Amino acid sequence: MSKKLFVLAGEVSGDMHAAGVIAELLKAMPGLKVVGIGGQKLRSLGAELLYDTAQMSIMGFVDVLKHAGFLRRVIRDLKQMIRRENPQAAFLVDYPGMNLMMAHFFHELGIPVIYYISPQVWAWKEGRVKAIRRDVDRLLVIFDFEVEFFRRHGINAEFVGHPVIEQLAEHTIPSRDLFFRSYNLAPETRLIGLLPGSRKQEIAHILPEMLKASRLLSWKYPAVFLLGRAPHLDQGVYNMLSDYRDLTIVNCGAYEVMQNSDLALVTSGTATLETLCFGCPMVVVYKTGALNYMIGRRLVKLKNISLANIVAKGLGSSERAVPELIQHEANGQEIFRQAEMILENPALAASMRQELLAARDRLAGRSPSNTIAAIVQEYL
Repeated sequence: MSKKLFVLAGEVSGDMHAAGVIAELLKAMPGLKVVGIGGQKLRSLGAELLYDTAQMSIMGFVDVLKHAGFLRRVIRDLKQMIRRENPQAAFLVDYPGMNLMMAHFFHELGIPVIYYISPQVWAWKEGRVKAIRRDVDRLLVIFDFEVEFFRRHGINAEFVGHPVIEQLAEHTIPSRDLFFRSYNLAPETRLIGLLPGSRKQEIAHILPEMLKASRLLSWKYPAVFLLGRAPHLDQGVYNMLSDYRDLTIVNCGAYEVMQNSDLALVTSGTATLETLCFGCPMVVVYKTGALNYMIGRRLVKLKNISLANIVAKGLGSSERAVPELIQHEANGQEIFRQAEMILENPALAASMRQELLAARDRLAGRSPSNTIAAIVQEYL
């Protein structure tokens, strides 16, 4: 009888991170059956997915409440699948709201849980450490400072490195010179990146403000705007672009945006860490619904919200490597002002690049997928 592994990766980034591990695992265990929730990457490896990440892209307290019925159905269906398939182990990736709930279910069934990319309990909802300590057999973390945090809470976390370095190494990205030639761009053209996020809700709140700032920037600089679209989303979410036909917008892969931009406007999230790895100066932007913001502001205890600043400056630091514009500050005029400050000051931009690349060096030097695959295999 073939071994079975349950995987739950509820977001696009989680699907990518999980797929790297599963690809390595399948080399060692070709007959392994993988079931659960994931996206295109896991499906391409032969995983049997009950739900797709595109269906699970729900963020914010309000949207979770709106989709409560759907989420209850997902959990019910997953529990039925788990009882039917009876996997030897569960590999849970990020996505803490659902994954911690499922971890408890697995714990009650006596199925070991390997949790990769810990819930950010050092930022908010610290009470979740009790559930992690009770229900998770192996906690694999991607920031070195997390090991000490969890040790203080009686949890033996293992630092495995950050998957973004590994993923970047797998991509061949054309040079900036080739990029300019490919799009017939004049040498003096400013390239300004727009990375509005990978969720419909983020794009709806944030891209309009990025575009307002872009229009202001276009009046001052000969600029081309590189838009990193989320390929898994219905492209109708970008319909607002029709109101900005005066801008020269080039659709690119996210990594092309990060490598070639003089400056990037980036929605807070994993993309800020990826942009850091390219040493690309950035302005971090985040905006959500008013109620989500009010609730989140009470719960989040960090001075900085972007991973770029947390990694570059340290947990709890009030200093910033890159500017952050949150909620009411995340408007076109203020985004323009911060972007202009960087574009007008080459020394500032150079210093920012240097600091971001130094932070990248602290993330490098490991191969998470190989390490984690070996750990998961211990439980199969």
